[in-house]
Amino acid sequence: MRKPVTAIDVDDAVQLAIAAFRQASPDAWEGNAGTLEWGCWETVEHLADDLFAYAAQLGPRTPSLEREVPFAWIRQRPAGPANVVFVDRSAGPSGLFEVLEACAALLVAMVRTTSPEVRSRHIFGAADPEGFAAMGVVETLVHTYDIAAGLGVPWDPPADLCDRVLARLFPDAPAGGDRWQVLLWTTGRVELPGRPKLTEWRWYGTPRAD
Repeated sequence: MRKPVTAIDVDDAVQLAIAAFRQASPDAWEGNAGTLEWGCWETVEHLADDLFAYAAQLGPRTPSLEREVPFAWIRQRPAGPANVVFVDRSAGPSGLFEVLEACAALLVAMVRTTSPEVRSRHIFGAADPEGFAAMGVVETLVHTYDIAAGLGVPWDPPADLCDRVLARLFPDAPAGGDRWQVLLWTTGRVELPGRPKLTEWRWYGTPRAD
């Protein structure tokens, strides 16, 4: 039987990510995040923004299935991420981590307190609270992979956490093997033996029972 993805998983993933980020030099944050066009700082902002947005989707008493909550998204530079959430640069990396932790806490709270019957809009399928939790974990694990590559710090998340989000969001993911490598493959980051790196990918947020 599939083990669900929970609010605790969101918190655990973010705390592990922040612990990895704390190993980086304070002057490493302007370098690119792995193969992304964004800097490491920008990518953490994007991750915080994702977690905030997923929490917000569960916020209305009757969430829309037709559109996302209509925040005004902006870019601070043309090639940067479109966010609602940005961090005061004068706060330094510790302020960046504080914003990430705060946005994660919003998602944790919403997943814990929202009825499992609720559905809300996402481009990859109307999702329940568990689906948004799983999306938040995937965003955290995979973008931390990008950021850790740019910062030059190690990152190897727990296999059981990877397995739970694969089971929830990626029904066609290969069975067996290193579950972290499989998650990276499903999100277009790496090759697997006999499986080239994906150029297009998606997850499925709608619960299977729907």
